[in-house]
Amino acid sequence: MSKIILQFGIVLSACALIVSPGAAAEDDSEELAQVRETVSGLFDEIEPQHVLASPIDGWYMIRKGAIVAYISADGRYLLQGDLIDLEFQVNLSEASRDDARKAMMSEIPQENMIVFSPDEVKYSVSIFTDVDCTYCRRLHSQINDYLAEGIEIRYLLYPRNGPRSKSWATAEQVWCSDDRNEALTLAKLGQEFPTHECDASMVSNHYLIGQDVGLQGTPAIVFENGQLVSGYVPAQRLSEQLEALDE
Repeated sequence: MSKIILQFGIVLSACALIVSPGAAAEDDSEELAQVRETVSGLFDEIEPQHVLASPIDGWYMIRKGAIVAYISADGRYLLQGDLIDLEFQVNLSEASRDDARKAMMSEIPQENMIVFSPDEVKYSVSIFTDVDCTYCRRLHSQINDYLAEGIEIRYLLYPRNGPRSKSWATAEQVWCSDDRNEALTLAKLGQEFPTHECDASMVSNHYLIGQDVGLQGTPAIVFENGQLVSGYVPAQRLSEQLEALDE
């Protein structure tokens, strides 16, 4: 049981999730209160308000991150996975994740990211990037192609190997550079760039946000609607995907 609790605690993170209309109304029943007490007692990361009504009778939803979980009313069974509405062919869990990511990313100020902006912005995407990741470097080597498509690139630094890694140290140096855009470009080319000591805690912030978003690797692209796309996407194809969202 402790192993399950540990694994579950690792994947949970801090953002809101939206449920289907049938589960939108808050259930203040004694049963819900009991489930909340049980769950918050099992997981240090979960507070009572994170347990809500769900679209399934006899089950409640835990909404604390981009990963959805459901717990039975008796508090005995925990289910992690996607909830599919077969009648309407809708993945309710994925739609909820998108909404959560949208809310999370919209709260990040531009000055807390490294932004490459075209003269005329048609679309804006947030990209979690690792300075040493091969496909991150490939994407950035074509940055002018994305700008030509009117796509604003908002970078968040996500050293995949975590703190104490070489990539983490480089990311902090990039953040502490007077010209972060140029520093990021040079870092991805494996070249040196001017930097200085500063408060580089933003790298930790970006890293935690990436975990909350639920990314599995880099580059990870988050659209303005909260949709997450993992991996490298060429500029023209990305433009087509973004344009399709407006249709």
